[in-house]
Amino acid sequence: MIYLKTEDEIELLRENNILVSRTLAEVGRHCKPGVTTRELNDLAEAYMRSHGATPACLGYEGYPAATCISVNEQVVHGIPSDYVIKEGDIVSVDLCTLLKGFVGDSAYTFAVGEVGDDVKRLLDVTKEALYRGTAQAKAGNRIGDISAAVQEYAESFGYGVVRELEGHGIGRRMHEQPGVPNYGARGRGPLLKEGMVICIEPMITMGNRAVVFERDGWTVRTRDRKPAAHFEFAVAIRKSGPDILTDFSIIEQALNS
Repeated sequence: MIYLKTEDEIELLRENNILVSRTLAEVGRHCKPGVTTRELNDLAEAYMRSHGATPACLGYEGYPAATCISVNEQVVHGIPSDYVIKEGDIVSVDLCTLLKGFVGDSAYTFAVGEVGDDVKRLLDVTKEALYRGTAQAKAGNRIGDISAAVQEYAESFGYGVVRELEGHGIGRRMHEQPGVPNYGARGRGPLLKEGMVICIEPMITMGNRAVVFERDGWTVRTRDRKPAAHFEFAVAIRKSGPDILTDFSIIEQALNS
């Protein structure tokens, strides 16, 4: 069942997602060579808790950490560890807050120091695919309009679009209906209505789209071990167009300061 949110509920979701954005900014400031992914996780958890939120990922279906941190060929759901980040890595951080009964959820892929032009292009294309999908997130369109916009843009660069994972509705629970795939056909899928809130999250691979689920039960990586990128917005559906609840400018200002 798709749960339509009131204006008050959308504002609570916005508050959560702004906190997610600020937490990602704090992680981005410290995402440097020599730092472990566990240290980034602990920093993010402390930041969320210091602002009155709990990390919604922690304990979700048994997940053992406050954040998902995926490096290089890891697509999503990487478990923070003693892995030491190095120059040239790309680090995807996906985190969720639980504040005032609602959940925030966003993701950002950070480049550590200097990365190759091919990797930089992967990040740029994945982020632009997110913006193109989000532009279709307005009342009267369908989920397939978002999906097709993401897929068409990413595949025009020869990249793979992961099929096994998708975006989702969000509200009092992290994962609500509808599912939001990153591939599909325009004019298909559930109708977008005013008051829906969804997460759009392209997961794009430099090589083949095939993925492997690791033995830890969580980490998903590319089968060919080529890099992957992941960016995610929470978006409220309006008749006038998408109302983006996430604020990447907070993250990007932190990275450029």
